[in-house]
Amino acid sequence: MSAHAAALPAEAIGAPPDKEGPGRWGLVLIALPVALVALCFASKFGLIDLPHGVRVTLIFALLLALMMTGIPVSITLGLTVLTYLFTLTTVPLDSVALKLFTGIEKFEIMSIPFFILAGNFLTHGGVARRMIDFATSMVGHLHGGLALAGIVACAMFALVCGSSVATVLAIGSIILPAMVRYGYPMRFGAGVITVAGSLGILMLPSIPKVIYAISTNTSIGALFVAGVLPGIMLTFMLCVVTWWIARKNDYPRLPKASWAERWRTFRESIWGLMLVVIIIGGIYSGAFTATEAAAVAAVYSFFVSTFVYKDMTIRDAPKVLLASANLSAMLLYIITNAALFSYLMTYENIPQAMASWITDSGFGWVSFLALVNVLLLLAGNVMDPSSIILIMAPMLYPAAVKLGVDPVHFGILIDVNMEVGLCHPPVGLNLYVAAGIAGMGITELTKAVMPWLLTMLVFLVIVTYWPGLSLWLPRVMGML
Repeated sequence: MSAHAAALPAEAIGAPPDKEGPGRWGLVLIALPVALVALCFASKFGLIDLPHGVRVTLIFALLLALMMTGIPVSITLGLTVLTYLFTLTTVPLDSVALKLFTGIEKFEIMSIPFFILAGNFLTHGGVARRMIDFATSMVGHLHGGLALAGIVACAMFALVCGSSVATVLAIGSIILPAMVRYGYPMRFGAGVITVAGSLGILMLPSIPKVIYAISTNTSIGALFVAGVLPGIMLTFMLCVVTWWIARKNDYPRLPKASWAERWRTFRESIWGLMLVVIIIGGIYSGAFTATEAAAVAAVYSFFVSTFVYKDMTIRDAPKVLLASANLSAMLLYIITNAALFSYLMTYENIPQAMASWITDSGFGWVSFLALVNVLLLLAGNVMDPSSIILIMAPMLYPAAVKLGVDPVHFGILIDVNMEVGLCHPPVGLNLYVAAGIAGMGITELTKAVMPWLLTMLVFLVIVTYWPGLSLWLPRVMGML
């Protein structure tokens, strides 16, 4: 999702409407990639001789220049690769077409559309509402009880969904109106749900984890399980901050639910929570792979939503299938072009050169991971999580392995960085979804999320330098 800035009226700048231009900075943004492409063609026709280092710099300069013009990242990746391969290499263009197909010719990629489909069935099938009811019965009587219930519900929904945006949409659309009715400030509620929704990509199934696993040949099952304990810790930290703010401001509390009420809401939500048992149990027992678990999750989600909860009818299925297909096609198109970009980096030996430079520069694993966090947080300002992982993971992974960083721990670290990026502008998807639900401006919501965003940054430091938090459970389960 991108922000669309409204152009100023022509009268406001003293120009006739039919002569309005893109402005000085607009011309600069257009001229920069044109100049870089012209430089590439000049090298192709022998007008100038570009050293290897300059050519490598051109890759990233052209990529950034095209992104600054507002062209979608997927198209930007493709244009960058094609321009570079055609002008600065002798790679046959026939091999480019082959790479476009082989880039997504991996069994693990099949899990992406299935997890998207499962998440959409759960979002439309009443699973979120029942999880909210159960969470409210457990913590609603505490200070800020509804907000705490929203966080706990986000954590439970994240265990079965795998998408932060879907988590914000499913939980936020129900809990935010309820919080306003009970007297909570919308600013407070929207801030909580924006950040709590990011748990969607940290807990069990997660599309960014699948993309990282494909990019680095890491075990998807181990990555899924590795996110459970960090997810529980982040849930607890967010709850503590929320409780403290609510207690300080004396926000409303709900009557304490009876154990009979808690048991009733648990029984109603158990069908959705059983998906956790199916995914972990199936992978751990060897009954099916992580990719097959995605297909099982999609079928199970459809069954529960349609035949158990009956909040979704058979007639709704085509609409859900179409929405899932659209999102899957978009992600697969990004992956295809990113595979081309990865091929280009491998051709130019960039990952190996970067790994050698990092180790020769005296970086230890501590300073290297700090550098990675800075790079990923900066990238989160201009790109979506899938694009960041597809571009950065193949470059940083060799250096991480060379410095002794476990690939699974490295994947969870990247995942947490992506969580932070989802919660701040200009491209934070959670922020835009929550703003749409709450009817708030992005600037106002950005200020509202600050207490929880700072909590996530503290959590990022903990995950970065405590590998055991991510690796203990996969090791106990024999996945590492």
